[in-house]
Amino acid sequence: MSTASTPLETLVDLAREARDQAGQALAGERASERQVAGQLESLGRYRLEYAQRLQQAMREGIDPATMRNYQRFLDSLDDALARARQALAAQQQRVGQRQAQWQQEQRKLSSYDTLVSRRAMQQNLKEQRRELRASDDLVNGRLIRERHASSDP
Repeated sequence: MSTASTPLETLVDLAREARDQAGQALAGERASERQVAGQLESLGRYRLEYAQRLQQAMREGIDPATMRNYQRFLDSLDDALARARQALAAQQQRVGQRQAQWQQEQRKLSSYDTLVSRRAMQQNLKEQRRELRASDDLVNGRLIRERHASSDP
């Protein structure tokens, strides 16, 4: 963090740091979301492959015990898929929360940046007015000297 010379600059630095931390947290949640989605996809593919094996076994003829084993395993895969979908939904919710937090921190930073810009504009306007007064004073002083010089015999 840079050394801020005014309280407003300190607030800007703190807001920038908070926004950056929120962005890092958001990136972490998004990475987790991709991982959970990948696991769900892999599990879905495995379930499909296993169901296809069952179909093949049924075409070739299968005994009732093996059929029950296939069915129990497919049921357990369906349960795992349901849990994985819930995990993905929960992760997506966390991503949404982190996104909202990042947006809030970004709005705060933007507000402070706006204040800094307004303050700078006010300083520039004061400086321009000061320079104009100084210039006017110089001109007026010269005019007064010229009048005094012309009125002297």
